[in-house]
Amino acid sequence: MRRPPKLLRCCLLGVVACIIVAASAHAYAQDAPAAFRPCIDPSNLPFSNTQGEGFENRIADLFAQKLGLPVRSYAFPQRMNFVRNTLRYKLPGQDFRCDIVMSVPAGYDQASATMPYYRSTYMLVYPKGKGLDQIKAGADLFALPPEARNKLTVGIFDRSPASIWLARHGMEFQAKPYPMLSPDPEQYPGEIIEKDLAQGKIDAAIVWGPIAGYYAKRVRNLDLALIPLKSETGVKFDYEIAMGVRYGEPEWKATVEKLIADNRAAITQILREYNVPLIDERGDLVQ
Repeated sequence: MRRPPKLLRCCLLGVVACIIVAASAHAYAQDAPAAFRPCIDPSNLPFSNTQGEGFENRIADLFAQKLGLPVRSYAFPQRMNFVRNTLRYKLPGQDFRCDIVMSVPAGYDQASATMPYYRSTYMLVYPKGKGLDQIKAGADLFALPPEARNKLTVGIFDRSPASIWLARHGMEFQAKPYPMLSPDPEQYPGEIIEKDLAQGKIDAAIVWGPIAGYYAKRVRNLDLALIPLKSETGVKFDYEIAMGVRYGEPEWKATVEKLIADNRAAITQILREYNVPLIDERGDLVQ
């Protein structure tokens, strides 16, 4: 077969190169995000809501500003199958609904978890001046005199570490369980503090740190003590929290991790504004 003249070969190579460049540019244009798109719960303070009042909203605003993008949130109740219905949901011919879940446990397997951006723990919350002031650590709860301990009602969420912890220490009958995932969209986790604890329906509550800190600060008629609980054998209270992106998007994950690394001070300041209890690797509060 006769080879094409050298000039023709050069022209053909140039055309191919132009096609490759054009295709690459088109692909880049498609991949370049037009907005920072977090998957959020529409009503789950202190984490997020559709009014942008949660700390996840604030951190999303921060990241979007750094990227020079607007925020375009997708709201869906954070119940069962949240990730499947938000981050991983895609109809044929359409785009994904959102690109990042702002809070997932480090090592979460339903999404590709980033480096952690904070660590917190469950908190024992009780009103000061009501007979529990001697409790300065979790173990002090079980050291109360039996007549005082057996009269307590401690609000906990079902399927939480608190239920296991109380049962292991012989206080399962003092536990009042609340559903962790309520089908009622009007209910919110902070009610256990803002309503039932504040109204005296329970004597204490054991709640995930960000919820405890935020709602304890909102209760005006009581001075509430917040006692960080340390993990023990068989009961894990403290968790590192990361962000979650889709598997197969390493460039986007690297972008998010750089945003976390470059903005740790600003993220921590936002968390502190919401009274999120932050702990170190030993489980001690970070002042």
